[in-house]
Amino acid sequence: MSLSNQEISRYSRQMILPELGMKGQQNLKNGSVLVVGLGGLGSPASMFLAASGIGKLGLVDYDVVEISNLHRQVIHGEKTVGVPKAESAKTFLENLNPHVNIEVFKEPFTTANALEIVKNFDVIWTAQTMQLPDIC
Repeated sequence: MSLSNQEISRYSRQMILPELGMKGQQNLKNGSVLVVGLGGLGSPASMFLAASGIGKLGLVDYDVVEISNLHRQVIHGEKTVGVPKAESAKTFLENLNPHVNIEVFKEPFTTANALEIVKNFDVIWTAQTMQLPDIC
C-alpha cells in the first residue's frame, strides 16, 4: 500500500532521516506490531507505534481501566474508567492516527490462544508478567 499525500505530510519530519526515508515509512505502513499489555509500558509503546505510522497495531489486554491506572497509563482517561483497556486504547489511538488499522483482543494472552493471536503480526511487543517464550 502506498502512502497518501496526507500521510506523507504527517510523517515528513521522520522521513527526512536518511535511515528511514520514503521506503522506510512505507515499510512501517506495511508492518504490524502486537502490543501485549496496555498498562504503564504498553500504553506509551502503543501510542508511539501508532504515531509513527505502523500499518496494523494489535492490542491485547483483558483488564478494565481503573482510576488508579491514570497517572501512568496515559492513553486512558477518567471517561474510560470501567471500559476494557483494549477498547479505551483503540479509541485513543484512532483519534491520534486514523491511518492505523487497530485490532483488539479483550482476552488474557495465554498458552491456549497465543499462537492464534500472534500469527498475523510481524513483531510482538510484550509488557505482561508472563514471558512470551513460556507461551510460544
